[in-house]
Amino acid sequence: MLLDPHQLSALSAILRHGSFDAAAAELAVTPSAISQRIKALEDRIGASLINRGSPCTGTPAGLRIAQYAEDIGLLEAQLARELTLEQGSGPARVRIAVPADSLATWFIDAMAQVPDMLFDLVVDDQDYSAEWLRRGEVSAAITVGGQTVTGCDAIALGTLRYLPTASPEFTERWFGDGVNAKSLSRAPCLVFNRKDGLQKAWIADMAGSRISPPSHFLPSSQGFVDAAIAGLGWGMNPEGLVREELEDGRLCTIVFNAHLDVALTWQVGRVLAPALAPLTRAVQHAARKVLIPAPSRRIKGKPSE
Repeated sequence: MLLDPHQLSALSAILRHGSFDAAAAELAVTPSAISQRIKALEDRIGASLINRGSPCTGTPAGLRIAQYAEDIGLLEAQLARELTLEQGSGPARVRIAVPADSLATWFIDAMAQVPDMLFDLVVDDQDYSAEWLRRGEVSAAITVGGQTVTGCDAIALGTLRYLPTASPEFTERWFGDGVNAKSLSRAPCLVFNRKDGLQKAWIADMAGSRISPPSHFLPSSQGFVDAAIAGLGWGMNPEGLVREELEDGRLCTIVFNAHLDVALTWQVGRVLAPALAPLTRAVQHAARKVLIPAPSRRIKGKPSE
């Protein structure tokens, strides 16, 4: 089923900006024209695509079709490069699911290496970024481990090392008698969000049991570091993000040499892999600077269903 590109661009613009007026401004048309395009597209699909509100959001069908439109844009940009054609519509846009800690430590370097691409990043917990790929709402993702999403190519990038860190004062107050099940159950803990299982995974390794300590929720990588320095709690921070704070004494590890390594994988939809090859190379290059090296391998995924 061929869909009108003007209608697709209207849908993408609404979801990007959250309103019909802002979409009209981007596309240099009237809000009425945007409404007509969306109505025509919904009539063609036979389903509602936009949840009207402030901001406007996409229905499951609307999100899937918007991602389809961006995928088409990537394929057209690839064809233009191969045929040395001018890209009159401007840079291609790609939507990627990226864990917050990867974004804070190394992924922006990868983005900077691909200047002819516009990025729409979905920032989610690393254990859940693969779900965005499975739902077809992103074209690529940084995921945990080597489990490949159906229909995707996957490349092992290396491991991101996490350290259990806190301020020296906090460590002395709560762990002066040692880090054990009792102290871990009482000491306030920093948690990125309710999906974040890093701290509990580390506690399980250390204490040999499941413990739910009192927790602060801070959905910000830098905020996580700042909160640890301020003595609010302890948490698992990427080694590269706290190296300076560890060296100058603002932070310390609550247990020496008790890190947690998380393996990261770059996954990209197989149909789009050739179009995103420059980005894949940039991701690999940027990851090599920060991550602990993994064996060079391409993980073969299942074919598309």
